[in-house]
Amino acid sequence: MAKGKKVDPASMSIEEKLHALYKLQLADSEIDRIQILRGELPLEVQDIEDALAGLQTRVENLKQELKVLQDSITNQKSEIENSQELVKKYEAQQMKVRNNREYESLMKEVEFQKLEVELSEKKIKAFEEDIKAKEAVIETSTAQMDEMQADLDHKKGELDAITKENEKEEKQLVKKSKAIEESIEPRLLTAYRRIRGNARNGLAVVSVERDACGGCFNKIPPQRQMDIRSRKKIIVCEFCGRVLVDDTIDQED
Repeated sequence: MAKGKKVDPASMSIEEKLHALYKLQLADSEIDRIQILRGELPLEVQDIEDALAGLQTRVENLKQELKVLQDSITNQKSEIENSQELVKKYEAQQMKVRNNREYESLMKEVEFQKLEVELSEKKIKAFEEDIKAKEAVIETSTAQMDEMQADLDHKKGELDAITKENEKEEKQLVKKSKAIEESIEPRLLTAYRRIRGNARNGLAVVSVERDACGGCFNKIPPQRQMDIRSRKKIIVCEFCGRVLVDDTIDQED
């Protein structure tokens, strides 16, 4: 296939198709190599960002709950003040009663309001304990967030450095890969992508090395090797399904 000349994928010979697939594999393998340099960093960064967002949401929710508790304490204190005012009022009225029935009625009102005060005080104590517990969680979560943010910044720095170092080369390789894809018929390209997606090392096209498949290393019969070298049909490994090419294809331009 002439260099720089666009050819209709459907009109290409089997040999040209194999050559295009092999070149595509080389380009994609180089892209894989660069991505491997980044390792698990992209996933680690994403995991930390997700965990950090989760903690931030939790802390915000806890702060909202604290506000509700503090408002509840304020309301209970207001209830206590109201009850205490009523106690004073009823006790003053007791000094002016005309009979025991009125006195006892006021006494019951006083006792009831004192019970209301005790109940409000218990509620306030419970609210305050809840506030302390939530504040402790917020403090712990905030410390965790600070640690996670520092870790995130560090990993992002590493990732940015690796990405920047290989950015130009990766862009060129991606452009090259896409250009080669345009020269491969859709049916064959789909098969290539499927095989590549199922292979752990991303190899969909491999050469025969030492009489064996370069992907799974299973032996290939001599007659089948001759068929592969003839490049008259696309042959896949019967064990791993990878497209097989002869070991001289990489010596061609």
